[in-house]
Amino acid sequence: MAASKAANVLSYLRRNPRLTFGLMILAGILLFSAVGRLLVDVNLARPLSAPAFRPPSAKYLFGTDKFGRHVLALMIAGTPLTLQVGLIAGGLGVGIATVLAFVAAYFGGRVDTVIRWVVDVGLTIPSILILVMIAIVVRDISVRQMALVVSSTAWLWPTRTIRSQVLSLKERNYVELARLSGMGSLEIIFRELMPNLMPIIVANLVSTISSAILATIGLEALGLGPSEAPTLGRTIYWVMLYSAVLQGYWWWWTPPIVIIVLIFLGLFLASTGIDEIANPRLRRAV
Repeated sequence: MAASKAANVLSYLRRNPRLTFGLMILAGILLFSAVGRLLVDVNLARPLSAPAFRPPSAKYLFGTDKFGRHVLALMIAGTPLTLQVGLIAGGLGVGIATVLAFVAAYFGGRVDTVIRWVVDVGLTIPSILILVMIAIVVRDISVRQMALVVSSTAWLWPTRTIRSQVLSLKERNYVELARLSGMGSLEIIFRELMPNLMPIIVANLVSTISSAILATIGLEALGLGPSEAPTLGRTIYWVMLYSAVLQGYWWWWTPPIVIIVLIFLGLFLASTGIDEIANPRLRRAV
């Protein structure tokens, strides 16, 4: 049975190249961080670990930055921190959105009106403005606190998207049959609606993680993120502050840019691949 399921998964991945390539890119990034910690001392990401502004060489594979830190060690230490912010913020955002969407769409009434009003108002205000204001007030925050800040607006768009799907599904015949058979509201939600909405929820999770990482990098590039953590966004901040591009220190800004591009490429491909599962019109014939 397990072998058959594994074969079905592999067969579907072959028919869904976007999801396959997206997962491969993300797995490669995680492997880079995991294996890198075994091969490279992440303490070299601390200041004064080496002479400043050394170009790539056999001794300094990715070179060193203004503060005498190994850029390779910075990437190995900073990549999982950036991903951690996205995962926490995305998970919290979609978790809150799912609860609010089901409460609003399934039960309706005044609760639905209030939730829709809050979401509509929240979406009219630029999220980055709200995040900047919060980040300015909350100074010297940690990586996890940064994730909480980003998650404060991450639930708005998924709430609207999931709510619209719940409104559609709850009118289906099988839901009406479940009601007539005596199933309660919570039982219908978890046994009938939730399984059918999982691909949509997962697709929203991936896109929300991507948005959270983008917001995090943007805030950190403005100098509003964790000051001590060697995240990718903080590296971009120092690159901008010391004009590394104009000064020709290409080895300082190229690695974080490449990793950020790969992260977003992997998340984009995974999101479109999952959307193919959630949207029957996009599914390919076997």
